[in-house]
Formats: sequence, structure tokens, C-alpha cells
Amino acid sequence: MAKVLILTAGYGEGHNSAARALQAAFNERPGIEAELVDLFALRAPRLNNVSRRGYLRLINTAPKLWSRLYRWLDESPRASWTFHTLASHRRLLGRIIAEKEPVALVSTYPVYAWLLNQLRREGQVFCPHYTVVTDALTINSLWYRSGSAGWFVTDPDSATFLTARGVPAAKVHVSGFPVALAFADRQPHLSPPDPVGPTHPRRVLFMINTGRTRALAIARALLQNPSWHVTITAGREESLRRELIALADGAPAKADILGWTDRIPELLMTHHVAISKAGGATTQESINALCPLIVSQVVPGQEEGNYELIRRNDAGALAETPAEIVATLERLFAHDAALWRHWRTNLRKIAQPAAARAIARHVLQPNRQDSPVAFEALAK
Repeated sequence: MAKVLILTAGYGEGHNSAARALQAAFNERPGIEAELVDLFALRAPRLNNVSRRGYLRLINTAPKLWSRLYRWLDESPRASWTFHTLASHRRLLGRIIAEKEPVALVSTYPVYAWLLNQLRREGQVFCPHYTVVTDALTINSLWYRSGSAGWFVTDPDSATFLTARGVPAAKVHVSGFPVALAFADRQPHLSPPDPVGPTHPRRVLFMINTGRTRALAIARALLQNPSWHVTITAGREESLRRELIALADGAPAKADILGWTDRIPELLMTHHVAISKAGGATTQESINALCPLIVSQVVPGQEEGNYELIRRNDAGALAETPAEIVATLERLFAHDAALWRHWRTNLRKIAQPAAARAIARHVLQPNRQDSPVAFEALAK
């Protein structure tokens, strides 16, 4: 059984979400076994947990500080020097590669390219490495300043962004973001009902991934409209879920309050609209579910491009306060839901639900010459 190692990290759900989808796609290929590797969790699990929590706190409570750090990582030639502190991680990665002997390496986190190229400079020989870029449009230079056998990006404008900065065009592939295979294998019953008519509730999905106070204010506003059926996912914070249940009790809107769930693909495909911050996975899953996204928060840096992708394709909106969110929803469903139908039509033009399969096939057939039509055929 040939091995493929998929290298990921837990700093933002997009990296792990893409990695899991790729693992499933590679494992469909005859004679291939794909394995996820989170080097940071393996090398120092306690430090990894602390740093991940610190990252989430930073982007939610000090976005301006995070923005300055993100720009420094993007622009400073000294940013890569920070990777010299990861010598023990690099050695562990080298041992894993030597032990597993993979036929391909695929990373969904930019630091791996730097570690792998340092291993090569130290004399270790191994298989080709491919980079799956989980950001869109405004891509941090850490993704492309270190070499790779190929880069897979979400859309044509992201490909143009890379080639304009010196990445060889032959190595840049517009694959789409690797979302869960459930989107490509969508069953006919996984669609929202027609939003017009008194017996057809407008299904609104609110995925909480912002601060508690702000999330409760948004939930309170959503629960006031009796024509909406609101589903709220509260994540792993049980106290927040209980507070949301209390808010929903007796509220005009029908509501389902969920904690952590692995049903996000199903929920996105069966709701008319989603509300969330512009995370890489959330944005791309909404696109491929054909579920318009109302962006409630944009983390400076990596999420700016995700929202811009939605805005540029006229397939969603930015609404950062409860009042703005409610007004956008009312506009979305007005006039027989004309705006909702328009956004959904535009989402069909940019959705690439079989991206994970296309990437897997390309990585395992690296000599293929890819025209856009040929690359699209790889997903089948």
C-alpha cells in the first residue's frame, strides 16, 4: 500500500478541514493509504493546545494586533527566521518521512514547505511535496516564498495573484478548496425548501465562532422573526449552548440549538443562508453547499480574501451587527426571495465540490498536462 502524508496544523479550522477532505479523496484511490500528520500536535501537544487557544483569543480580542503580525509575516524577509526555532519539529518530520516512505507529501499549512526545503538542504531525499493553499485572493507570502512541486488554489484570481509574484504558472492549479466529499456526493434530498409561502420557513444557520457577548446578541436578534427557523451551532462550549436554549425558549422563531456537530455539510446544504465569520473552511463549504453566506466578522489578513471572493462574485454580504444581519436577511427573502435566488445562481458558477478528488488524482499523476477542461475532468 503506497503512502501519502497530508501535513496539517490546528491554527484555524480551514487547514484541518482541507486535510480531512484530501485524506478521504486519496483513500478512494486504489492502492493508496493517506495519513494525516499534525507535526505541532505530535511534537509538543500541551504547547500546541496553549498556542492554538492563544491564536484564537488573539484574532477575536485583538484583531488589529493580529493584523500587524500577519502583515509582518507577509512582508518581512526576516519572518522565515522564526522557523529556525522549529529544529526539533523538522527533525521529527524527517524521521516520519524516512519511516513512512510516502509517494507524495501534501500540506495544507504553509510552514511545512519551509521545513521540507530545509530537510532537502540537509541532504534528505524524499518524494515531491505539493501545497494546498487554504486562503483566497490575498495570500500571505509564506505560502509561496518556499518551493513546492505545485500549488493548488481556490480560484483563477488567486492563481493570478501567485503568478504575478513569480510562482511559475505551470505549477499553479485552480482546483478549488478541498471540501468534504459529501458536497460532491450531494443527495437530492439535501436542499432547502422553497423559501416562498407561509408554510415554508426560511431556514437560517448561525455558526458561532466569535466572542460570547456578540454571539448572544446576534442570536437574540435572529430569534425575533416568526417566519425564520433558526439553527445555531454553539461548538463545544456547553454553558453557551444552555444560555442559547434559554434564549430560544418561547422566542417567536422556531429554533434548534446544537453543540459541537459533525453535520455541518448537511446543515449548510439544507439551509437557505448561513451566518458566520469568513474562515477559509466556512466560506468554501458555504460556496459548495450553494448556501449564501452573511459574513458577520472578517479577521484581518487571511480572512479578507475569503470575504472578497464572496463579494467579487456577488454571492453573499458583510453584516457585522445584529441589526445589519437582520436587515440583510429581510432583504434576502423579500420579493419572492429574488436576492437569495440570485446569490445561489452565482454560487453555482464558482462551486467546485470535487476539488479534493481532483487534487488527489493530479498528485498521483504529476506528468499530466492540465488545461482547465482536463483538470476539471480529474474530479470525476
